[in-house]
Amino acid sequence: MAKKVYAVLRGKVPGIYGTWEECAWQVKGYKNARYKSFSSVQAAQAWLRDEMTGRKAGRSQHVTRQPNERRVAPIPSTEVVFYSDGGTRNHGNYRGGHVKATDVAAWAYLVTAPGYRNSASAGEFGSTNNRMELLGLINALSDLKDQGLNRQPVTGVLDSQYVLNGINKHWLRGWQRRGWETASGTPVANKELWQRVANLLPMFPKLTLTWTKGHAQNAGNNFVDRLLNQTMDRMQRK
Repeated sequence: MAKKVYAVLRGKVPGIYGTWEECAWQVKGYKNARYKSFSSVQAAQAWLRDEMTGRKAGRSQHVTRQPNERRVAPIPSTEVVFYSDGGTRNHGNYRGGHVKATDVAAWAYLVTAPGYRNSASAGEFGSTNNRMELLGLINALSDLKDQGLNRQPVTGVLDSQYVLNGINKHWLRGWQRRGWETASGTPVANKELWQRVANLLPMFPKLTLTWTKGHAQNAGNNFVDRLLNQTMDRMQRK
């Protein structure tokens, strides 16, 4: 039986999704949601294109819109999105606290693209939240590179200001220029991970990294948060 794909015309984020679970995230609770299943990505793209432009079966049709109706932007044929996250259950989450060797920490990511979906998670003992956030990003980018998706437009969604500021505010360039020291002359924390990030970024010429509030309404972010917490649950049971 052929694997189905799902096209969302009206939902939280219109687009094409490889599983019903992802589609359900976009349409559940969304007023007047509209979506449809297809046996191929090409058929789903054609349906979205026809519905958005008002063309069906080669015939043009007049579409009446209300003055305040939101127009849905065309869906790119190569829409690649990933979500990455990191978390800890350690004693360093409050001022004066310290990470113990027995504290658990984990990272996770979710990659979605037309015809491809993958997620992964792993953990470490005695690690920090920032280290896990970086590993989530690194592993997501590595997955995309392995799939040959790194040259396409890629959007990454993260809730870590630490990671986003390091890249989007060009702190990383400054650290490299100063020999991996901060502006105050101190060694860069998580240097070896930032070096891996610096090696990966040039391979993604069309990468956009955006912020989302953690533990809120972003379905992809909530998914990776659950995934990494499941990893930490397993670690604590051992």
